[in-house]
Amino acid sequence: MTALDPIGPSPRIPAVAGFAAVAPVRPTPPPAPGSARFVGDERAYWRLMGRGAALLVVTLGIYRFWLATDQRRFLWANSEIAGDTLEYTGTARELLIGFLIAIAVLIPIYAGLFLASLELGAIGELSGVIAFVLLTLFGQFAIYRARRYRLTRTVFRGVRLHQTGSAWVYALYSMAWWIITIATLGLAYPWGQANLERYKMGHTYYGDLRGRFAATGTRLFVRGIGLWFLLMGPLVASLVYAVSNIDWKELAEAVELGDNVVGNIESASPNFATALGLLVMAPIWFAVAAGLLYPAFQAMTLRWWTSGVRVGEMAVTSRLRTSQMYGLYLRFLGYLMLFGLGVGVASALAIGIFLWLFQSIGNETLTEIGGTVGAMIGYVLIMLGYWLIYQVTARLRIWRLSFETVELSSLEALAHVKAAGAPSSAFGEGLADALDVGGL
Repeated sequence: MTALDPIGPSPRIPAVAGFAAVAPVRPTPPPAPGSARFVGDERAYWRLMGRGAALLVVTLGIYRFWLATDQRRFLWANSEIAGDTLEYTGTARELLIGFLIAIAVLIPIYAGLFLASLELGAIGELSGVIAFVLLTLFGQFAIYRARRYRLTRTVFRGVRLHQTGSAWVYALYSMAWWIITIATLGLAYPWGQANLERYKMGHTYYGDLRGRFAATGTRLFVRGIGLWFLLMGPLVASLVYAVSNIDWKELAEAVELGDNVVGNIESASPNFATALGLLVMAPIWFAVAAGLLYPAFQAMTLRWWTSGVRVGEMAVTSRLRTSQMYGLYLRFLGYLMLFGLGVGVASALAIGIFLWLFQSIGNETLTEIGGTVGAMIGYVLIMLGYWLIYQVTARLRIWRLSFETVELSSLEALAHVKAAGAPSSAFGEGLADALDVGGL
């Protein structure tokens, strides 16, 4: 397979291994100096991802390597920076080989963890913790290596991007920061993300031009502390109230008395009912608030990250508005509701036909087998439908917004870049796929 040519008057993206080709991109007005934009046709993306979803079913998931390659080629080739498009040169064969190598590495590890869980003593008791820590570490390692692969398969103006640095160092940094973030109930998140982004961008190159990350954790903290209070405030307050207003020793003794437990608890701790109510309501509030505030959080972090990117003297500024992110997700939810309505109608018809057909046959065993198979097929189709809607109405739109809401300055810094760096192996990409931590 070959890389895509830059978008011209009537480009055509070649099919991957004989599969679906992407429709030509319609001519668009010339870009403004210092701007970035996405010129892809959403209908063409619907067709690309729809065919890919169908082929995923037919090939039992094997086609995902070709679909990921087609998807990236479409996104890269339709993303313009100052009038020039990106180019993705990766192949599905690389992804497949990287995945097989990753599986060969992970199988002995999984086998060792399984055997450790069968051991008696401290090793067996700690096997779950060991597995969690080890696989989390491998996951962060895979994220860094997968990013290296994608960068070395990204070409702009004939010059390749690439990444140096140690994936193991990044994994250890990431693990340490996540521990600190959890211990501080999320308050350390901004500084952790800033530290990790500085490591990634500090080892990112466009040719011989080095990148850096200029945004600070303090700025993200100031912008996000209001969201933190809305999300975590009731949960923390309920815990503080429970700890300070309940005598836990007397409560335990009241429970041990056995007879009339509820009365004993009320006598020992009159505030127990209030504390219990708050502890029950706080997680409910957390779940509801997390769903309502997620678009605002995503817009805030994406704007913060984009505005911190530097490549040499070139700087990026994001104009992304929170309302744009909410509009994106409302559209996504609208599609989901329509799809859910269609699924409900189709399911009712399918169940009616199934009952009529198998009742006429009169074989209970065959009916059970048919019902199980039908339910499995239905589940797969529904999950693929939701995945397809998310890919087009949410993920593609976020990609588009990421380009169309930025301003670039000092673009002349990219004019005299010399080629540097070499292609990286797809092992990290395969490992990320195997551990389900991959991305675009």
